[in-house]
Amino acid sequence: MKNHFALALVAVSLSLTACSGISPAPVQKEEQPVSFFTGKPGGIKLSDFGSSDSGDGAMPVNALLWRAALEIASFVPLDDVDTFGGTIVTEWYSLPDRPDERIKLAIFVIGRELRSDAISVRVYLQKQSDGVWVQAGQDDDLKTQIEDLILTRAREIRAEAVTETDS
Repeated sequence: MKNHFALALVAVSLSLTACSGISPAPVQKEEQPVSFFTGKPGGIKLSDFGSSDSGDGAMPVNALLWRAALEIASFVPLDDVDTFGGTIVTEWYSLPDRPDERIKLAIFVIGRELRSDAISVRVYLQKQSDGVWVQAGQDDDLKTQIEDLILTRAREIRAEAVTETDS
């Protein structure tokens, strides 16, 4: 009986030590899509447009608000645009009437309906002090003006589309 127990113990020991030589394959990271506009990771591949396995094919944000936001933000160079996340971020831009200040816009289309709470804008402000740009908070008045412009433009786009289909 002792010989069987010793033999079993040796067999178990050999099988356990044999496993230690196995090295698992490294985890393969999935290739992430790269943004068409910025070249940064994230977003959707261009080849995925129109594919049947990409969900219901609808934009996750309101298309009218998205188009209006792009049109309104177009006066500032764009830094990052994420259509399916609904975000538009601009580069820093100095307004012609305020050369010692500059703004950066962050626009978020956060809903599928054409409503005022489906758009959110942040206007970051920097002021120049001794040749150095210093954070100066946010410009709430300009934020409200831009939100109103986007909503107005989205309503105009919708009205134009209705007029075209009625003709």
